[in-house]
Amino acid sequence: ITSIMNRVRNLKNKYRNEENITDEFNYTKISADTTDNSGTVNQIMMTTNNPEDWLCFLLKLEKKGVPQMDVSLLNRLIGRYSQAVTALPAEKYSQDESYARILVRFAELKALQDPEEARDQFHLARLNCKKFAFVHVAFAQFELSQENEKKCKQILQKAVECSAVPLELLETALQNLYLKKKQLLSDEEK
Repeated sequence: ITSIMNRVRNLKNKYRNEENITDEFNYTKISADTTDNSGTVNQIMMTTNNPEDWLCFLLKLEKKGVPQMDVSLLNRLIGRYSQAVTALPAEKYSQDESYARILVRFAELKALQDPEEARDQFHLARLNCKKFAFVHVAFAQFELSQENEKKCKQILQKAVECSAVPLELLETALQNLYLKKKQLLSDEEK
């Protein structure tokens, strides 16, 4: 009954505030957090199931620690990102920036465990969200970290050819690659 009431309340809020949806609203809408977050995941999947809510939830979950240092958190994050990718159809969301960010972050987290699986996830992200320059740059950065400079350069050049935006991001990444920098983009440029 509580779950049904929460869903009704969320739907009322959604339609009442449809013209004025904010990040704060999205954050509070999915903040009914349980220890394993299954309540939040179920709520997202039963109500909106959109990339923005998933991304907000996943980023909140990431703030609970440092995945590079906490294997348990890393595994939990990979599981939740996997759920999000499965729940969000690519054909519907390939033009959505939040969806692209979910795919990229999932691949980055997989890189901490298994570079080959990460490479597959980056391919998937690039295939589904090719219009976003940051997707290509993230994949190129991964290849550079694997010491595949040639592959890194190819990815960035193909991104330019397929008109990924913003072009300036790709140009900066290429310039940093030519300057032999280990990071294609600084934190400021990101």
